[in-house]
Order: sequence, then C-alpha cells, then structure tokens
Amino acid sequence: MQRRELLKSLSAGAGALATGLAAPAAEAADRGKLKQLGKPQAFDYSWLKGQARQMASVAYLAPPSDLPKTLQGLDFDRYQNIRYRADRGLWAKDDLSFQVRFFHMGLFFKDPVRMFEIVNGQAQEIAYDSTLFDFGKSGVKANQLPNDLGFAGFRVLFHTDLERDVGAWLGASYFRAVGGDWQYGMSARGLAIDTGAPTPEEFPRFTSYWLERPAAGSNKLVIYALMDSPSVSGAYRFEISPGASHVMEIDAALYPRRKIDRLGIAPGTSMYQTGENDRRMAYDYRPEIHDSDGLQMWTGAGEWIWRPLVNPVGLRFNSFSDNNPRGFGLMQRDHNFDHYQDDGAYYDLRPSLWVEPKGDWGKGSVQLVEIPTQDETFDNMVAFWNPEKKPMPGEELLFAYRLHWGRKPPAAPRLATVQATRTGLGGAAGVKRSYFSWRFVVDFAGGDLGLLGRDTKVEAVITASRGTIELTSARPLKEINGYRAIFDLKPPDDSTDPIDLRMFLKSVGQPLSETWIYQYNPPAPADRHLNRI
Repeated sequence: MQRRELLKSLSAGAGALATGLAAPAAEAADRGKLKQLGKPQAFDYSWLKGQARQMASVAYLAPPSDLPKTLQGLDFDRYQNIRYRADRGLWAKDDLSFQVRFFHMGLFFKDPVRMFEIVNGQAQEIAYDSTLFDFGKSGVKANQLPNDLGFAGFRVLFHTDLERDVGAWLGASYFRAVGGDWQYGMSARGLAIDTGAPTPEEFPRFTSYWLERPAAGSNKLVIYALMDSPSVSGAYRFEISPGASHVMEIDAALYPRRKIDRLGIAPGTSMYQTGENDRRMAYDYRPEIHDSDGLQMWTGAGEWIWRPLVNPVGLRFNSFSDNNPRGFGLMQRDHNFDHYQDDGAYYDLRPSLWVEPKGDWGKGSVQLVEIPTQDETFDNMVAFWNPEKKPMPGEELLFAYRLHWGRKPPAAPRLATVQATRTGLGGAAGVKRSYFSWRFVVDFAGGDLGLLGRDTKVEAVITASRGTIELTSARPLKEINGYRAIFDLKPPDDSTDPIDLRMFLKSVGQPLSETWIYQYNPPAPADRHLNRI
C-alpha cells in the first residue's frame, strides 16, 4: 500500500540455489569491491528456467519470517534513515553506464532477496554487509545484524545522473521506472494472481536477482529474476534501456503448481483518487490526484479504445475480450500542471506504462480492477492480460513483451483521441428539471479534426447498455482545435447497476476518433438530487 510513496522517498535521497546463505568472505582490500559468497557458477536463462520448473514440481516453501529485533517495528521515518553508501554501489568503481545500489530489509520488506552478479557467463552471489549502509538515525544497531541477512531489493542508476535512479525493484514482484521527466508514478509487477477475485489475492515475489555486468559503453542492462509463490514459479529476463521513453524487454517463463483462475500477465498498478470525470473524493485543494487517468487499448482487430478511470464506491471489475492484442496500458494523458496544482508529487510528470506484446498471445482479455480509495498512497488501479486458457500444473507458459515508460506510447491512433472527460448533472439550462439525468462531456482532438471545414457534419455515435440518451451534440472546440461531444443519460429505473457507454465521432460514415467507453453507476434513488451533484 505505502510501498509506492516509500520508494519515491528513498529515491529522492541521494550457483545452485540453496536454502541458506553461506558465510561472507573476508573483507576485500578495495572497499569499492563487494563481498561475495561461494564460487562462480555458469549461468544462463535456460538454467534459470530449469530452476523454476524444478521448484514448481515440489511444494511451495514460504520464506523464513525471522527479521532481527533491531529491524522489527521500524516506522516510515526510521526506515528512510537507512541509506546505501553511494561509493559502495555495484560497479561504482568501474567506468560503466550503470550502477546498482541495494535496499535494506525492514518496515514492509521482511523477506530476504538474494543478489548475484554475472560476469562472463559466471554468476556469484553478493554478500550482505552492514558496512554497505549508513543507518543514520534509524536506531538500527549494525552489530546486531546477522551476516546472512540478505537484501530487500535494488535500484538502478544511469551514468547521465548518479543521484536519481532510473528504475527500482522492491517488494513482492513490483518494479518501477522513470522516463524523460525523471518522475516515478505507477508500478509494474512480474505477475498478478486472482486480482479482484472473490478469493484472496496472491502476490508472487522475486526471491533472487542476477545482475549482468554490462559491457563498457553499453546503455543496456540485463537483469534476471526468479519468482516463487504458492501457485506458480517463474523465470524472468529484463533488458532495460533508459531514455525519454524507458524501454524494458521482458521474457517470462511460468510454471504453475495449480490451476489458476485469474492469471495476470504484464500487470500495471496505479492510483486514481479524483479527476475531472470523478469528483467523489474531491475534498483536496488539488483539482486532480492520480498517477493514471485512463486505460488505453489497441485491439488485435486494430480498434483504439480509451476508458477513463474512476474511483468507484465499491470494487469494480471489467474484462475486455481480445485476440492477440497489439498493446494496452494505464496512461497519464493529462500533463498540464494547472490541472493538478501539485508542486510536491508532480502528478503532471507521472509516466504512462504501455505494454507491447511480442509473439502470439492468443485469446484472452485485458482486465481492469478499480478499487475505492480515500488516500493517494494506495494503489487502487490494476490492469493486466488474462489468457482465456486457464494455466494448469506441469505446463510451461512463455510470454514476451515490451514495457514503455514515458509521456507517450510508441504507437498512437491516427484518429482523434480523447483529451478530457467531464461529468455532472444533466438537463437543459434554464429549464426546471423534472427527472434525474447525468451529463457526459468528452473532448476530442488530433487526427483530421483540425482539417474539417465549418460545414462538415460531425456526429457523435453513442450507445448505452441501459437507459435513454438525450440532448446529444458534437460541435467544434477551437480552444483545443478539436470537437466536444455532449450527451445526457437518463437511467431507466431505480437500479444502481452499472450502465456501459460507448461513443466515437464520425463524418459521412467514416470514423474520426478512437472509441470512448465508460461505466457509469447511477446513484441510489435517494441521492438523485435535481439541483446539485
């Protein structure tokens, strides 16, 4: 829950797998070198997949929960006081494009993670060493920490700025990256299991990482990870390329221990509290508070879809069937500072996360889970791909995809796109309302809209699963060089069940815009006021 804010705060400051950890080697003479354990062993991705497959063939073994007393009970502020020493970073003394610094265990991070370095195809474990950290005012006593404690995670720094990290892996299978704005926002996960399902959600975790020493001058870093959970084990390969759009090439091999009803591939986790289309939690001085404002999808059939996010009253689950999707992701389209007025969290700089599938993903669905929240530190939006075929024990599931972190996805529709969605009480100005209706105002720009003549007839094509559509219009909006579509929805009865809406612009039978979709929950009859929201 608070992991996202913790990571932001921390970043703002400057062999065969055995159950136990070996004792650390003697202190290296050069303090730029990290202690290592055991002997180097041959490593490649095939070996890692073999390890994951073998793990899935036996019962899951939970990690030990024996955090040292000096680390137990750390609060947020005390944990933040534990800082990794910059001069002790992995490759800090080498003239390479990347450095890695580790996170200490404590607070929410109670499960040890093992770290390995790969050099010339040989992997050797990096030993935990309390001298790597400055414990500051945390109250942690370094002499009370065991030599085999392990790490909580790590962050990656790029040679262009060795004060701010470009990516971090911390907690379960969570990881994050920044784009050209150097701002963290939403998170990705290695895997999601039973998210939004009636059964408790399961959080697989990366138990070990292998960091491959990059070649001199290389701007790519390769990271491997081993995943484990009661339901599945897996092997992952990351190839990261920082930039204005930070790209991650990901290969995942999954080995289920059981049938999994809701498997989430390439999950993105974000936050939406309040925005221009949903003001249910608009009690803050800031007009909008969100990491992402919509789910964008590019279907296998070539249709572009935009679904604005909402902070619902109760948990909402939506599934969008597809075959071989071309892309999807939780996006932050609005980058206007004035719309947020936040000079601390800088929501206007939060990156979008676009998932680009590689290969044949077959039939399935993009699934969206929206969870109510009153607090911006809670990640309440999750989107992922769910294969139609349920994973079964003994199978090998292979998925490959690219993640793009940045302001804009690598692909975009040639049609006009949604610029804003606003909602409010319906009805005609100056006419007394005799019944309840809800208004939707959707702005489109881009594509060919700016080329249309004044006499061109533009139509908003609107459909609703229930209810009556009224007072429709589509008219030019010169302020954005686009068009504004407006309509009212009159609920058909007293039900609060969701109503699905769909709209796009067309002219002379030709589509002009992407497809806007929305799910509206009418208020209870007692809350359907005719003179206020």
